[in-house]
Amino acid sequence: MKKIINNPNDVVKEALEGMQMAYKDKLEYVPGFELIVRKELKNKVGIISGGGSGHEPLHAGYVGEGMLDAAVAGNIFSSPSPDRISEAIERVDKGEGVLLVIKNYSGDIMNFGLSKDMAEADDKKVATVIVKDDVAVEDSTYSTGRRGIAGTVFVHKIAGAMAEKGASLEEVERAANKAIANIRSMGMAMSACTLPAVGKPGFVLAENEMEVGMGIHGEPGIERTSIKSAKETAKILLEKILKDYDYSNSEVALLVNGLGATPLMELYILNREVCNLLEEKNIKVYKNMVGNYTTALDMSGCSLTLMKLDNELKELLDAPCDTPAWKNC
Repeated sequence: MKKIINNPNDVVKEALEGMQMAYKDKLEYVPGFELIVRKELKNKVGIISGGGSGHEPLHAGYVGEGMLDAAVAGNIFSSPSPDRISEAIERVDKGEGVLLVIKNYSGDIMNFGLSKDMAEADDKKVATVIVKDDVAVEDSTYSTGRRGIAGTVFVHKIAGAMAEKGASLEEVERAANKAIANIRSMGMAMSACTLPAVGKPGFVLAENEMEVGMGIHGEPGIERTSIKSAKETAKILLEKILKDYDYSNSEVALLVNGLGATPLMELYILNREVCNLLEEKNIKVYKNMVGNYTTALDMSGCSLTLMKLDNELKELLDAPCDTPAWKNC
């Protein structure tokens, strides 16, 4: 295992410390609770998300103006504990309520749910939305129903922009759920990731193999097949998304996401093929994002995400924001 780390047991804490040092004028690191919190909190609905570490820049990279107010980090690929989530709620609650954006994994559902219950027992207003954008599987051993993957980034943006406008908790929750309803994602992997504490990949794909539909923790996909060209890969991933949801004659936000070890050159080539296919199907790309937005440590692979847009979602997507991973748009 070749990684730029110290003690494998300290990677989450040290990564968050390093991040705070890079953005010390805007972000606060809360040791012990492993939180990244926006320094200048406003009197508005607070937006919190989080989950297991290893998916950087998700979630802490989206803390800042126009997106999240706090991100809660668990250990690598493990849900954060309720005490960490509760601390985040306490810090960002300014009396207008708090929205928790949760990816659809059983540990996250349980721990964020417990924190919500405890906060409500203290008379705090807390709402939750659950992201489940992965069309690869309906059920898996890691989640109840569909997994939440890179589409989570769009939910952060929509919810954060709505809250920044001064909307009520109910309005922010509605906008986030509207985004979720219009988002679908599909991914593939060409290699496994290596957990720092384990020191070796969790599985092995042959040199000429790829797995279609693999999850961001290495969950099984729907098909293991020979390596395909960028054009073929784009078609496979996009067909699965379009079969699941009707994007015809619409405008979309397109995210071509790297899983950690895929060069940008390859992501841009894939983006070219996806955009060409969408044009053929009379689907207009309103906003196109390419890069590492939701990763899986050092996994080689990618995912595609589409969000169908209307005027409201366009306005929220275009609203100003300033975070480490998503700057003013």
